[in-house]
Amino acid sequence: MNLKFFGAAVFALAALVANPAWAEEPGAVDRSATGGAQTLEDIMARQERLKVDKSFRSENLGNPANAAPISGELGTNGGRSDADVWRGLRYNELDPRTQVNSPAADVLIQDGGMPWYKLREGPVITYGGGAILGMIALLAVFYFIRGRIRIDGGPAGTTIERFKAIERFGHWLLAGSFIALGLTGLITLMGRSFLIPVMGPEAFATLAAGSKWLHNNVAWAFMLGLVMTFCMWVMHNIPNKLDWQWIKAGGGIFTKGHPSAKKFNAGQKVIFWTVMVLGVSVSLSGLSLLFPFQMPMFADTFGLINSVLGTSLPTDLAPHEEMQYANIWHSIVAFVMMVAIIAHIYIGSVGMEGAFDAMGNGQVDLEWARQHHDLWVAEVEAKQGKGGSS
Repeated sequence: MNLKFFGAAVFALAALVANPAWAEEPGAVDRSATGGAQTLEDIMARQERLKVDKSFRSENLGNPANAAPISGELGTNGGRSDADVWRGLRYNELDPRTQVNSPAADVLIQDGGMPWYKLREGPVITYGGGAILGMIALLAVFYFIRGRIRIDGGPAGTTIERFKAIERFGHWLLAGSFIALGLTGLITLMGRSFLIPVMGPEAFATLAAGSKWLHNNVAWAFMLGLVMTFCMWVMHNIPNKLDWQWIKAGGGIFTKGHPSAKKFNAGQKVIFWTVMVLGVSVSLSGLSLLFPFQMPMFADTFGLINSVLGTSLPTDLAPHEEMQYANIWHSIVAFVMMVAIIAHIYIGSVGMEGAFDAMGNGQVDLEWARQHHDLWVAEVEAKQGKGGSS
């Protein structure tokens, strides 16, 4: 065995001596014809997603020792051409300084734009738009199978006050602003792909500019509605054991029975906390987009996650990167909220008889209230000391 191994080693050595080209490092490229610049082989290798040795660029940063006189052509660059300087910036080999004092003035190259653009135009639009269409299709199928949830035995003909005027104002302020934000956000995010072919670039430019202005300003109404509804209803949306019984019964959606509930049932509590948590998140990312230099959000968030989970998320982010992360997060959270709100709109309108009256005029049919919120009706009647009809 040792003799065979020795013989093979001698044969390999003899072959290398006889043909030195075999001993060259695999993938070595002769760049003498291009003066050290990239060659056709480099371009073809990148197109085939092969690893290319970039040292011919990263190490070609000029030589300060060869600096020309200050009056010479390259004197002000200290022995480096403009190409040398930009390569040094690209490979983080130079420490740039600028006389401009704006927050992002020293960020001369930020190459995260294309990955952000591909993620935004690809998965975010594809999966987000698909989720909205999927929810609409699912609700349509459910409606044709289940039909509208009727009041058992028909309406009582008498009403009870469900929501006061201030509660309805807060709800419609939040709901109306969210619908406006959703529509203008979709136009801004997806309009170039879907609307330009239909209406042309000039008309879309006007629509997009108006949508952006409306989106940025209606956001303040959304945040005000978020605060109002939280303050008015948070005490009624604290989870309790009764919610589990409601969930096990499916909320009466799939059966004829109606599980007991107070002012808000478990399904409404899920919607409430979804809107509150995601609403705060989408508001913060929106503020970060409006004020990127004053309210960066992700560097500190990543630092907190790293300290808790031991991850290594980036914490030294340029303003451009902060806005890219905020834009993607803003879009994802908004899509999740839109899917949830579409289901909420369905139940509160065509999906359930008598439900819209609660936010329409604040008065609901007494029989509807007893079937869906019997414990709440009992509390109201106990406070009034009478039947509670009007």
